[in-house]
Amino acid sequence: MNPLKKLLEKVEPSFREGGKLHKFWPVYDGFATFLFVPGHPTQKGAHIRDGIDLKRTMVTVILAALPALLFGIYNVGYQHFQAIGQLASASTGALFVYGLIKVLPLIVVSYVVGLGIEFAFCIIKKHQINEGFLVTGILIPMVVPPDMPLWMVAVATAFAVLIGKEVFGGTGMNVLNPALTARAFLFFAYPAFISGDKVWVSLGGEKAVDGFTGATALSQFITQGSQITNSVGQPMGFMEGFIGLIPGSIGETSTLAILIGAVILILTGVGSWRIMLSVFAGGYIMASLLSLLAPSFPDNPYLAVPPHLHLVFGGFAFGAVFMATDPVSAAQTPLGKIIYGFLIGVLCLMIRVLNPAYPEGMMLAILFMNAVAPLIDYYVVQGNIKRRLKRVTVKA
Repeated sequence: MNPLKKLLEKVEPSFREGGKLHKFWPVYDGFATFLFVPGHPTQKGAHIRDGIDLKRTMVTVILAALPALLFGIYNVGYQHFQAIGQLASASTGALFVYGLIKVLPLIVVSYVVGLGIEFAFCIIKKHQINEGFLVTGILIPMVVPPDMPLWMVAVATAFAVLIGKEVFGGTGMNVLNPALTARAFLFFAYPAFISGDKVWVSLGGEKAVDGFTGATALSQFITQGSQITNSVGQPMGFMEGFIGLIPGSIGETSTLAILIGAVILILTGVGSWRIMLSVFAGGYIMASLLSLLAPSFPDNPYLAVPPHLHLVFGGFAFGAVFMATDPVSAAQTPLGKIIYGFLIGVLCLMIRVLNPAYPEGMMLAILFMNAVAPLIDYYVVQGNIKRRLKRVTVKA
């Protein structure tokens, strides 16, 4: 790393005030502080002196997301070769390479567009680069299908950065999760490319074998009832959903890989275990209560879905670990985080079960609770104030 550091120190004068490239100082500073801990301290306001900064925090989230991303890349290839009937003859390397060819361009487009806008705002406003997009840039490709057109990803990324974040003041000021804002934009602007039964398995222009279906497990409940199958008609159950060899968004299929990321976030103190645990608790409890209505409403097959299946199918686990825990748009108080997460799980299951036309629910549940999170924190703080005032009154 020393040669790289020396190179940065050599070109630094060109970016300083008076240098030929001084207008691009935020770009240089962004790359330099990403690679090495910055030497400049906080100039104003109360702050904590620590060896970790926002860039290091964002990198930790990216490392936590890598297991789900790598498995997602493999699964894209797995689903492709399974759909065209060549899974038995395809090597593990071939599966991964095919998935990488599909996923890498989505990641590149997301970062190029998002960081390009971030750099442009920094140059115009003459402030340091905001690090928040380091995570957003990797999460956006993970929540879309593998064959999502690149220009749509570019438009959605631009919308998320401009409308979802910059209009509120940039990183740390956004009300809604930027990555979910991008997915919501795609869902409502181009529904045919991010919903339905045909978009979740990449065929690469090749013809699928007989019996092929690109439907996700959740969407199959409405058409096939309790008989859930993979892309070539083989039965799927809890373990298939937990491991993740099923059709779905790139990074959302493997609950196992997502939980590995959850452990990393919790052990490093970056992710809130209160939010994660309460999301799963809220979803499981709500699914259990709704299942009691199944005998009275036989026309709704989602009511009969076992609660534990809801936790491993769709984007439930991914949303609980990587989306609901966004430190900016989530609740901030300890009790508020529990209430916030629990209500996300409850709302997700209500949307899934009571609105079969939209067999997912996690995206809308999190976005709604993002908007409600400040209200939750307000009432939690006010409740604490009232309890303390009562104690003061009693002592007096």
